[in-house]
Amino acid sequence: MSDYFTTPDGVRLAYVDSGGPGSPVLALHGVYGRGRGWMPLAHRLNRRIIAVDQRGHGLSDKPGDYSRTAFVADTAAVIEELGLGPVPIIGHSLGAINAYQLAAQRPDLVESFVALDFPAFAGVFDDPWLDELPDRFSSLTEMRDAIGRLRRPDAIPHFQESAVEDERGWYFLWNAPDMRAAKRGVTGDWWPDWTGSSHRALLLLGGDSPVVPPEHAREMIRRRPGTELAVIDGAGHDLYLSHVDETAEIIGQFLA
Repeated sequence: MSDYFTTPDGVRLAYVDSGGPGSPVLALHGVYGRGRGWMPLAHRLNRRIIAVDQRGHGLSDKPGDYSRTAFVADTAAVIEELGLGPVPIIGHSLGAINAYQLAAQRPDLVESFVALDFPAFAGVFDDPWLDELPDRFSSLTEMRDAIGRLRRPDAIPHFQESAVEDERGWYFLWNAPDMRAAKRGVTGDWWPDWTGSSHRALLLLGGDSPVVPPEHAREMIRRRPGTELAVIDGAGHDLYLSHVDETAEIIGQFLA
């Protein structure tokens, strides 16, 4: 079941706690995701994962502010409210930039971090296919088919985590304007944040993902001492969902 807490600026955030042995690990999903998507990885790792529905996603509030400042403040509030810090953070995409920006701005709250498939310099991530999605789908199959057609079939698990049904049919817990705003917020030069902390770090990439080109990944490692690089061949952007076993093995070794 989801639990909730309210941030100092009044945003109600949902989170799930996998339970399990050892000290907790905080997990932050990417745009369109939600905390529950981390549970298969939690089970493979056999670690206690606390995974947040970030603002605008899942069962959390949709406050309209999707700035870098807002997301980083939320992440700090999670750690402080739940008494986790300093804590290892695993972040995917949007969650990855939140993790390494928090490490740079509040190093006292972070033990180490894993950045899944996000660069230090991000261009525009536009999703024109959002205009083709209806407000409701008559079935879950129709929803899955639409995502597979408009995105890629391997993206279906990422989106299906946010699929719910009411009397009008199936829909997503997020809305398109909020997702566009969140994506606009990650566009920029984040090199000072990426290099701005000394925590142990792992950059984990999908070999078939176009988000972090190989030469950019090598530069990220060169500029940030103490950072490991791992690539899962054949994986796309949503590698922690599509390649759970491989992701768990790499992250498990890093956390150990």
